[in-house]
Amino acid sequence: MNYIAVVEDSAQDRAVLDSYLEKYQQEKNCHFQITHFSDGDEIALGYKGGYDLILMDIEMTFMDGMSAAEEIRRADPEVLIIFITNSPQYAIKGYAVQALDYILKPLSYYAFCQRMNHVRELLGRRQKHFLTVPCAGGVQKLDASDIYYVEICDHDLLFHTKQGEVYSTGSMRDVEQKLPPENFFRSSKAYLVNLEHVDGIQDEDAIVNGERVQISRAKRKAFLAALNHYMGENI
Repeated sequence: MNYIAVVEDSAQDRAVLDSYLEKYQQEKNCHFQITHFSDGDEIALGYKGGYDLILMDIEMTFMDGMSAAEEIRRADPEVLIIFITNSPQYAIKGYAVQALDYILKPLSYYAFCQRMNHVRELLGRRQKHFLTVPCAGGVQKLDASDIYYVEICDHDLLFHTKQGEVYSTGSMRDVEQKLPPENFFRSSKAYLVNLEHVDGIQDEDAIVNGERVQISRAKRKAFLAALNHYMGENI
């Protein structure tokens, strides 16, 4: 279940949003818990968080949506914000508060669906994914987001993580199949890289958490394409 705040002072536009959210839930077999606010100050002042997505009108009586978003961002850098506006000029200003997107009024269901599909994809990536690997003395549970990269070291696997290095047995192919494919990509036969932690490309290597990781000639084009796609989806 996802938690959504609808901030809209127009009863008519609020009703349209509610009908679209209801229709989307039925079509996608998903469930939203929706909270309504009729002005920006109602959600921004004393903001308590807990929302995955905020659908925010911009032009409101007491506090406009842009000002409300600025207040919210001070407390919550993670919540996704989509602005709903009559004017595309606000789209540029939205970057200042890291808005995900905007929808022009009058709202169309097609445009709404496109944004919601993107939202659900991003929220899905945020879900915790754990990997249990065999290691000396037993097994260890790793948070996939904490893995920088996996390396074949002699006949073992070496996991480079935020908590340190973890040696394990098994095959790289098995590990690759168990990790989220949108986040992890093989840069060569010997390395599986978490794209979340790629800082850049230098010469023939990826810079992962400050370390150089080889990109083979055979994998270079596909790896760069995967990295560009990941970065584009997470801006």
